[in-house]
Amino acid sequence: MVPKTDHPAPPAGGPGTADAAAIRLGIHETPDLANDVIARAGARVEDFVLVPYDVRDPFRQLRAGQVDVMLVKFGPRENDIAVGSPVGFDARAVLVAADHPLASRDAVSVEEAASYDAFERPEGFPASVWDLIVPPRTPAGTPIRRVHTLTTIEALVRTLTTTRAVHLSFRSVEAALPPQVRAVPLSDLPSAPIALAWPNGAVLPARVRAFIRAAEADAAGAPTSS
Repeated sequence: MVPKTDHPAPPAGGPGTADAAAIRLGIHETPDLANDVIARAGARVEDFVLVPYDVRDPFRQLRAGQVDVMLVKFGPRENDIAVGSPVGFDARAVLVAADHPLASRDAVSVEEAASYDAFERPEGFPASVWDLIVPPRTPAGTPIRRVHTLTTIEALVRTLTTTRAVHLSFRSVEAALPPQVRAVPLSDLPSAPIALAWPNGAVLPARVRAFIRAAEADAAGAPTSS
């Protein structure tokens, strides 16, 4: 469950108005998820600046005031970070090299993926969230060998294409992958809830509050996703 944190009610009118400063939105790698959340909230993509964050220190820009709000998954529990209600879901996938034994499959079980070495938690990334992204064990109890170092997408691609490693990840990253890496759907890990996060106790600009409220309201009225 994603923890719910109250935030101020937005002013009248929609988010992302043309005369307001752009909302700085923290994202991980690909803009696809963010653009979808923005569109469903009734906002305009051009009224946002998308700022990629580093998995080795995902909250640095938010804490430094360099972004207004960021997209997070699995509701990280940080004392100084407020996390809202889910605004969407991201289906799971396993990333493998194009010549990997699992690459030609339409879908893969996490039990099968556990036969190959996976990636350990990046330093600075919340351990409780990483255990949901790359569980220490499969649902059947098979240990997942988290041995490879995860830093940048370039380094990830290099490891995947020079070893038989796998990375338990998300379907949304597929757009950021080069041709030599495939994202194969995982059939037995639930989709990750996506939420917006901001500095706990911060007085957010009206346009940011409006965006959060609109994104959460849209998700609340949408059909439940697995």
